[in-house]
Amino acid sequence: MYLVTGASGHLGQAVINHLLTTYKVPANKIIVTTRDVAKLSALAAKGVQVRDANFDDEAHLTKAFAGATRLLLISTSSMEPGQRIKQHVNAVRAAEKAGVAHVVYTSMPNATKSAVLFAPDHAGTEKALADSKLTGWTVLRNNWYFENLFFSIPQALASGTQYSAAAQGKTAYIARDDEARAAAAVLSSGKAEKAIYTLSGGQQYTVDEVAKLVSAATGKPLNVVHVPVEGLVQGMLGAGLPEGMARMFASFDAATAQGDLSGTPADYKTLTGAEPQSFAAWVKANASALSIPAAH
Repeated sequence: MYLVTGASGHLGQAVINHLLTTYKVPANKIIVTTRDVAKLSALAAKGVQVRDANFDDEAHLTKAFAGATRLLLISTSSMEPGQRIKQHVNAVRAAEKAGVAHVVYTSMPNATKSAVLFAPDHAGTEKALADSKLTGWTVLRNNWYFENLFFSIPQALASGTQYSAAAQGKTAYIARDDEARAAAAVLSSGKAEKAIYTLSGGQQYTVDEVAKLVSAATGKPLNVVHVPVEGLVQGMLGAGLPEGMARMFASFDAATAQGDLSGTPADYKTLTGAEPQSFAAWVKANASALSIPAAH
């Protein structure tokens, strides 16, 4: 029995799709958990077991995980300081108590040294897995999604300027669907291991190179202005962002500058036997969406 947490989210939905279609796992062999069971009625209709899961309650999670053999723990979205790591530790302990044999976890690149402010949540979860009594575990250090650009590029294109503190650091963007395929591959493989993989795209890009790709695809100018990290923070504060959010976003650039988000597609190929999708092709295909300042 394969269990996927966070099943109503974009990544969870993509993982389930790959389990069902790419890896031909029968629906009745899949358990999914969510905070809102009603959202997954279509999966329930297919024969997938849908369960409620409260990550703040270890005992509740233990019941939700009952019967699962291999479990995918998708990182929770809580941004309250200290809350996400508590939820993840609850999940690891619940998996132990429920008799889960193997846990797969979605972490981030260079979790133990990254400048990203929420990296300690991921590093702490990796340690919890390593210190656990689980028979096996797999950490998937997911690089930044292609889709992350929807949160920044439309606004930058609207003004024609993108402010960056990433310097000449490179990011090996990867499609969210590719991350999902790799997670589904590991979950359904039955492989016993205690291993860490970093999932990155086929090429890595500086912010200037991304801007050139975006400009060419959209036909709109996009000028990158390089600023210090604190200058980036002050600019976001001036635009009305709360300080905590501004410093979080700025930490992404700081991490990029020190090389935390670089990488190669080697691990992705090892796990899936496939090449990751092309970032340049994705930018071209999504030129219209990237040109519209809207929430995605």
